[in-house]
Amino acid sequence: MILKIFFISKLLIIIYFVLAVNTLQACPKCTANYLDELLWGSKSNSLMSKEISAAIENQKNSLQPSGSGVSVISQTQQPVPPPVKQEGQEFIEIIERDNRLSIPPTSYVPQNTAPTKKVSIELSEGEVYIGNGVMFKGFITNGTVPGPTIIVDEGDIVEFTVVNKGLVPHGASIHAAYTQTSKYLGKIPSGETRTMVFKVPVPGVYLYHCAPGGHAIPMHVLFGQYGMMVVKPKKQYKLEQILNKKPDVELYLMQHEYYASGKDAVESKPFYVAFNGKLFRYVESPVKAKPGDYVRIYFLNAGPNLISTFHIVGILWDFVYWQGHPDNPLIGGQTVTSGPSDSWVIEFRMPPDEGSYVMLTHAVGSSDRGAIGLLNGDRNAPTPAVITAEGPIYTEQEMKDVKPKIKRVISPFEPGTPDVDPPQVFGPDVKEVTVHIMGNSYYPKIIRITEGTKVKWINEDIFTYMEGELGGVHNASSYEGPEPFNSPLLAHTETFEFVFNTEGNYKYLCTPHPYMRGFIEVIPESGTGFFTIKLIGWLVVITLALILTLSFFIYKTKKRVLSSL
Repeated sequence: MILKIFFISKLLIIIYFVLAVNTLQACPKCTANYLDELLWGSKSNSLMSKEISAAIENQKNSLQPSGSGVSVISQTQQPVPPPVKQEGQEFIEIIERDNRLSIPPTSYVPQNTAPTKKVSIELSEGEVYIGNGVMFKGFITNGTVPGPTIIVDEGDIVEFTVVNKGLVPHGASIHAAYTQTSKYLGKIPSGETRTMVFKVPVPGVYLYHCAPGGHAIPMHVLFGQYGMMVVKPKKQYKLEQILNKKPDVELYLMQHEYYASGKDAVESKPFYVAFNGKLFRYVESPVKAKPGDYVRIYFLNAGPNLISTFHIVGILWDFVYWQGHPDNPLIGGQTVTSGPSDSWVIEFRMPPDEGSYVMLTHAVGSSDRGAIGLLNGDRNAPTPAVITAEGPIYTEQEMKDVKPKIKRVISPFEPGTPDVDPPQVFGPDVKEVTVHIMGNSYYPKIIRITEGTKVKWINEDIFTYMEGELGGVHNASSYEGPEPFNSPLLAHTETFEFVFNTEGNYKYLCTPHPYMRGFIEVIPESGTGFFTIKLIGWLVVITLALILTLSFFIYKTKKRVLSSL
């Protein structure tokens, strides 16, 4: 009877996961028991317990309700309420001092300040078509990678709203804001919305990106959640002053990377590199300008890992401005060098010579993977023109036409198409296989093993200070397969082992990060796969032996016949 109850309960768990797996939300409290064990239980004497305790102690002031709102693993706080106008009066002397300085003040304003510009973005998990028959499954902003291009003016009061339409916590880091942002826009739960108000006192070209907090910040950036924000200056750029006109062509250009596994992401090995979301986007649809036109490029390397050396064949810069600030000019030059989140404003005149001018990063491995485009000099170019940096937007009908023709799917956290994520095959002689957990991904994502093989998962992610999506604590929990398995939560270097004794296909995920997926195929030790390979091998050997024997017999026979003549 007890055995029946056990199997029925297991069956119900499996049914739940099968039904819920496509809409499964992150488990926000799934690390609470793990923390208790770490601080007060069997692991309380470990080095990790000591380090976590120190982190909690050192951050205790920032964990008060008036603090950052970003908690270590032990805290589950309510969102910090927007401060009222009286908040910050304790720092009135600092505010008054900054207003008297010859440099711009910070971005801080009371949260009930009336905005002059309103911005809203939606964050979720999803897929985007990136060209060349390739679909990317990752994290998206307003349905695209990169997200929308946000353009404001120096001195604006910006109301920035973030809507979480995903299944896991999201958030926002706004590099144009010279003030606290995670306090208001970090760790936004699924289905909720947050807003903050800030001033933009410093012009330039900035990155914004998802930032729920902790380990999730680099992960969500690696998965594709970022965009460009430009603060237009009050002061004119130099070429605008010299030519006494606005640009004829404004190109907002972002270089960024796509990854096919979490391991590749943390090891800086992109599968593709693109300008503005699509591989070879401006080869397919070149940017056009008339000879003599004044061109301004707002360039941002989102990375998140590689350095860019942006260059246009046949063009020397008239002026470039580091970080896009008009007070940071450089004269001339052939390239601009940008690390992740570095930016420039680039100005030049189109030569009086029609033809194609190739745009590329001169770190040419990246250009070969998609970061190349064309700027065409054409007397009939439709200028003035503005080209923004968000990824391509497709209609529902366009996506219906595209999806049946997709040749490849890549994803940093779940299996893609077999050409990208083929199963790693282990024969019956291999009795233990290791799956590494790295970059919120299992590696390898797909394995094929024989019955009786032990699989060991080891967590290589390091940041274990925060809970749920915000921490690098993982597990492996089956949601489909002949027999269930479920590991405890694993911190850095911790392992879990399971012996697969039953043939079949197993699908599993990480409950704190339910978009992480893995697949295991278990075949009999004498199963068709390996048995067929061995049988073919023996047949080849036997056939070769027969051929050699027959050849030797024919040779001997001929020799005997010839000797008798």
